[in-house]
Amino acid sequence: MNIIFRRLVGEAVRRRMKQKAHTRSIVKAEYINARVEVSYFFKSSLFMLLGVMSAAFGLKSFLLPNNFIDGGVTGISLITFALTGVYLSLLLVVINLPFILLAWSTISRSFAIRSMTAIVMLALAVQFIPFPIVTSDKLLIAVFGGFFLGLGIGLAVRGGSVLDGTEVLAIFVSKRTPLSLGDVILVFNVIIFTVGAVVFSIEIALYAILTYMAASKTVDFVIEGIEEYIGVTIISEKSEEIRLAIIEKLGRGCTLYDGKKGFAKRGEPLKPIDIVYTLVTRLEISRLQAEIDKIDANAFVVMHSVKDAKGGMIKKKPLQH
Repeated sequence: MNIIFRRLVGEAVRRRMKQKAHTRSIVKAEYINARVEVSYFFKSSLFMLLGVMSAAFGLKSFLLPNNFIDGGVTGISLITFALTGVYLSLLLVVINLPFILLAWSTISRSFAIRSMTAIVMLALAVQFIPFPIVTSDKLLIAVFGGFFLGLGIGLAVRGGSVLDGTEVLAIFVSKRTPLSLGDVILVFNVIIFTVGAVVFSIEIALYAILTYMAASKTVDFVIEGIEEYIGVTIISEKSEEIRLAIIEKLGRGCTLYDGKKGFAKRGEPLKPIDIVYTLVTRLEISRLQAEIDKIDANAFVVMHSVKDAKGGMIKKKPLQH
């Protein structure tokens, strides 16, 4: 009887220890997730704030005082402001609003909320912050106005939001047509510059194209790549958890392929490992990195530019948050 009693007590103790260990692992995972979320929030907010201030500086110190225009929704707002005299801050919000509503279903709810917050902050900065007029030289206005505007848009994208709804429209249209994101944005801006040439002058339209080129190249530089899609290879011992996060949290597809860890001494067997490969838009990079960090902060992640992609889930399914 004593032997049986000791066995029962031992099993009860082992079960209790396993339950405690499981509880500790859950608490640790929740702590890591909360820490990553807080870090992601503050980093995104900082990028958003810097982006808003840079874009507002480009608008008020260069473009607005000299009746210059740009591409995208900002260009539409500037043209409407010049024709009607309605407050630019109001136009920035109103004209971007349909694109933000589109982002709600096309990308994600959290992305739409962040973008709307950034656009409202930009409108308030344009309305209330007294930026100085830097120059009246047309070439400097086109180049540096575009530079600061593009810097602001790029920083906002790095923060997981947009200051201009053009890319949201491009994602929506590209899902339903054979056109790539770049094609949609190009057609959209050609229409804007044509209207600018008719309403103002060909000279203003040509300077607007120069402004847009400076802005777009700056955006490309800030977010590290001119391509619309980013291929991501993830090597981690927690590949299954990362795979599920990509599917369930981001609503994206992925591919697993067999690999072996190459870091081993001569004669030692190489440890097999599953490698995760996925394709996301550049607007989703920061969120993907946050999800990876929650699961495995030491995961080896390689990103490379992809000009365009077809099929799979990249153009099929919106993000889920």
